[in-house]
Amino acid sequence: MSPVRDFVTFVSSAVRSPAVIGAVAPSGRALSDLLASVAPAEGQPVVVELGPGTGVVSAALRRRLPEGARHIAVEIDPGMVEHLRRTRPWLEVVEGDAADLQKLLADIGVDQVDAAISGLPWTLFPESAQRGIIDQVTKVLAPGAPFTTFAYSHVTRLPTQRRFRGVLESEFSEVHVTPTVWRNLPPALAYQCRNPR
Repeated sequence: MSPVRDFVTFVSSAVRSPAVIGAVAPSGRALSDLLASVAPAEGQPVVVELGPGTGVVSAALRRRLPEGARHIAVEIDPGMVEHLRRTRPWLEVVEGDAADLQKLLADIGVDQVDAAISGLPWTLFPESAQRGIIDQVTKVLAPGAPFTTFAYSHVTRLPTQRRFRGVLESEFSEVHVTPTVWRNLPPALAYQCRNPR
């Protein structure tokens, strides 16, 4: 798993699909570990990752998850899917749209997950798409299971990001905003959400 190969794959996919790849670079180790930190570290959890990109958060999840866990990654970009399947053979990659999450999981025998982690570019989506995907997430979360995603700190005051935070707060009764991860490029924070309304 070469970081250089990951970065080249990321850039080529971002150039090919700028409306799908919303980040400016793959997440750094500190942010990846923060996102992975909500996943259960014991038992045999089922975890779903939305928009794994090149798999840097996937690698953080692999470091955290116990043996016997099921780690499913839903990715819409065919180039990223191919890269993940080639470089992360331990990852269960499902090609598809997170807007169809409940069906994609049902097709592989999963009706509930113990954590959902997202790298999706939320601010590129209209509010209807944001709500549609979050609705799918809330339908598959087991009771008490967390959902987490991130935002770049410099955009948190922009209308599109404030709108997305409003979507989260309307869909979850608990939305925790983490401190900024300054070691990420660019700096970012995470939203950790629980208890769908």
